[in-house]
Amino acid sequence: MNWDWEKLQKQQQGRPGGKPPSFDDFQQQFDKLKKFKLPGWKLVLPIIVLLWIASGFYIVEPDEVGVVKQFGQYNRITTAGPNYHIPYPVESVLTPKVTQIRRVEFGFRSVGRPLTQAFQQGASREVKEESLMLTGDENIVSVQFIVQYMIKDAKNYLFNVNDPEQTLAHAGEAAMREVIGNGRIDDALTTGKQEIQVQTRDLMQRILDSYNTGLSVVAVQMQNVHPPDEVIEAFKDVASAREDKSRFINEAEAYQRDVLPKARGEAAHIINIARAYKETKVRKAEGDAARFLSVLTEYNKAKDITRERLYLETMEEILSNPDAEKLIMSRDALRQSVPYLPLDKLPRQPEPKPAQ
Repeated sequence: MNWDWEKLQKQQQGRPGGKPPSFDDFQQQFDKLKKFKLPGWKLVLPIIVLLWIASGFYIVEPDEVGVVKQFGQYNRITTAGPNYHIPYPVESVLTPKVTQIRRVEFGFRSVGRPLTQAFQQGASREVKEESLMLTGDENIVSVQFIVQYMIKDAKNYLFNVNDPEQTLAHAGEAAMREVIGNGRIDDALTTGKQEIQVQTRDLMQRILDSYNTGLSVVAVQMQNVHPPDEVIEAFKDVASAREDKSRFINEAEAYQRDVLPKARGEAAHIINIARAYKETKVRKAEGDAARFLSVLTEYNKAKDITRERLYLETMEEILSNPDAEKLIMSRDALRQSVPYLPLDKLPRQPEPKPAQ
């Protein structure tokens, strides 16, 4: 403070009468400033112009397209590689990524990320105002799904719709609600998911094309489909009953596939045996009949000789049998003998059981 005070005193002493600076003093200082000239301005200005011209160079990556705006209005599309546009404020360029697969979640949100941000593995929370839908058979089902999309027309994507991502979100929810509303709850919970995904994707694409959003729907994937929490236990019982039904049907079909071939094979075996037996008997009967007819023909030619030959052949067959008991008697002894039949050694038939 002492130094400042002394400096102020010296400044006042240097002026006549120790008065503060007047308007003339300020005017003199301003005149000196006007006469001051920036050294080398003829070199600085061309450098500034060159830097402004060089600012128009830009590079478009392989997964991008360049969209050039002239005074804020669409002008042209540039491809990948180095390009040039008239520097700002005449022209500017946007480089959206047209090959990047983007993702939107419906009915749930991954914790720690907004609607259209890149997916990260982790927990999620349910958004019931998006997930709860009414089916065609008047049931309520919670549907959580994702939509994968990409930019197919950069011009329409940037200039035709104010908020393309939000438009896609509304179109996805509307399309899924329409498809679910035209079907049954069993289709959404079991085997109809693939068809629902395809129909939703096609309907979404038609909606987006009608608005010229420049977006292309790549896929619709249903993540979690379940009944509301209030009735989920009842649906679990129904699902368990369906599973039991399917299991019983599968077991019955397996038993059928096991038993029927065996039964068919056994039936075919029995039929083949019967056919073979029939063929054997028929052929044997035909052979015996032919043999009898041939013998009858010879017998008619010479009855006494044929009768004697048949007798001799029969006796030869009997006497040559080693298992048969033989007793040889003369004709006179045979006349004097009494025939004996061992009835006690004959096989007896089983007595019939009394009717109950």
